Amino acid sequence: MKLAAIRPITLALSRELVLTALLLLGVSVVVFVILYLAPGDPFSVLLEGQTPSHEARAGIREALGVPKPWYAQYLSWLGGLLRGNFGTSMRTGLPVFGELVRVGFHTLYLTLGSMLVTLLIAVPIALRSSVRGATGLNWPLTMLAYLVSALPVFWLGYVAIYISIHQFGVFPLISRVSASAGPTWLYALLPICVLGIGNGTLSEIVRYLREEMSRVMVEDYIRTARAKGASVWRHAFKEGFLIPMTEIIAAKIPFILGGAVIVEQVFNWPGMGRMAWQAAQDRDFPVIMGIAMLAAAWVRVGSLLQRVVYVAVNPRASKEGRRVGRAE
Repeated sequence: MKLAAIRPITLALSRELVLTALLLLGVSVVVFVILYLAPGDPFSVLLEGQTPSHEARAGIREALGVPKPWYAQYLSWLGGLLRGNFGTSMRTGLPVFGELVRVGFHTLYLTLGSMLVTLLIAVPIALRSSVRGATGLNWPLTMLAYLVSALPVFWLGYVAIYISIHQFGVFPLISRVSASAGPTWLYALLPICVLGIGNGTLSEIVRYLREEMSRVMVEDYIRTARAKGASVWRHAFKEGFLIPMTEIIAAKIPFILGGAVIVEQVFNWPGMGRMAWQAAQDRDFPVIMGIAMLAAAWVRVGSLLQRVVYVAVNPRASKEGRRVGRAE
């Protein structure tokens, strides 16, 4: 690849990385302040839920090396984070980073698989609708996608479990999850399909991709390519498919992560959402902070990939301001 083609991507990526660092810093401050002001005391959890005396609480704080002022606690945590230390779980006593790596892989496995299921359903419907219009088959498929996206993901999960148990009798055979090895691929199929269908992005992808492809298909350069007998798909791929797909996926990553929290609870999935739920109940602040930072980083990675793809397709975009995606 020539230097002239790499330079716009490098400029855009460096700008986005600076914004990412500022965003993560802001997220850390907001989440830390919310946890500090939230009712409940993590030290009460360490004392088996009993109401500790002032001396007992002070002794635990001193043993854990927790400074008293909130800003001192935040600066201490931030300093450890910059050194690669996410802290220690107040409930289990294990390093937070190691736990996040373990459960983060399971959540990534779940979310990527669900996104693949969503795309396998939404993309054919959107492309068929944009090319052939509202035919006798396209309209019912589109309405079905909208209907399924409106179903609550927890309800869809319980229905899937009920049907798999009472109608097929297979879920009890594949529902055991090894704490060390994680979920098997067979067990992962059911929660992945439930999250892929019920994460709320199915109808959005169908609508957005159909509109963008329909808009591109009436452009002058597409008409010229069709008149010359050239490949219409090759000319419409970048603007009509690649850019809209990266935009809508990057915009929907937070919704998929939110749905993953519910799916992990329903299916007892050993992922990051389930750990966040347990950490919130235990007031395990180091774990909550680590999960919040990791989730924010994942969202920004999606935005970075979308920006890189857009600049690679249109290098002049690196000299412009940040493009406001139509998906928003």
